[in-house]
Amino acid sequence: MELIKISAVSYLNTFPFVFGIKTSGELDDIDLQLDIPSICAEKLKNNLVDLALVPVGAIPGLKDPIPISDYCIGAEREVKTVVLLSQKPLEEISEIALDFDSNTSVQLVKVLAKKFWKIAPSWRNLGPGEAEKGSSLESVVAIGDKTFRMIREFPYVYDLAGEWIRYTSLPFVFAVWLANKPLPEGFIRKFNLALEYGINRKQEIPHFFPDKIPAGFDAIHYLEHNISYPFDARKKQGMAFFLKLIAER
Repeated sequence: MELIKISAVSYLNTFPFVFGIKTSGELDDIDLQLDIPSICAEKLKNNLVDLALVPVGAIPGLKDPIPISDYCIGAEREVKTVVLLSQKPLEEISEIALDFDSNTSVQLVKVLAKKFWKIAPSWRNLGPGEAEKGSSLESVVAIGDKTFRMIREFPYVYDLAGEWIRYTSLPFVFAVWLANKPLPEGFIRKFNLALEYGINRKQEIPHFFPDKIPAGFDAIHYLEHNISYPFDARKKQGMAFFLKLIAER
């Protein structure tokens, strides 16, 4: 049987998914690849994988993607790991540098700036790894585990999920599981069981990924309180509204 190729994000917020896929015993015939969010989307778009955890901002660039999971990477409060870091308050920002790693955070900060913050900064695209050297920048959007360190370098921190929720009263969805072709029903059922297995065992994450957790960071609290995994009706509503806004921009 040909392996089903899966691209997943290699950040702390996706570790329950990765843990479930690797340890639940539900999935055997797979090739799991760990990537940054933008690469997940590109691999699915170019048919290098069959299934990927895709940043929502990349969905408009995909041809007929097929949703296959009951779970997502979402937020119903501040998410902590998708932030605008700035040396100045919002109303004084003149330029925002954009993290290479995620299309969705870039789209989100532009929607917030235009629709809600009512500011018009210039935008600067960063290359791979450049956001981590962001202390020399006026303002930078940063995502993922590097934000735990970078937050200390800026006096102003704006949580992008928290800002979205404050203005829209809707949850935000960062990434969803999509396929680029129909997958067997049996596989989809087992895939969702594997994800559920990992989500229900968040307490085991620090022990399974001991070298990936920042020193002194309460990973379990973060996974329990800042990330919301069920892809429920309100998250679908929030995602649809976000996609509508980026189409209008």
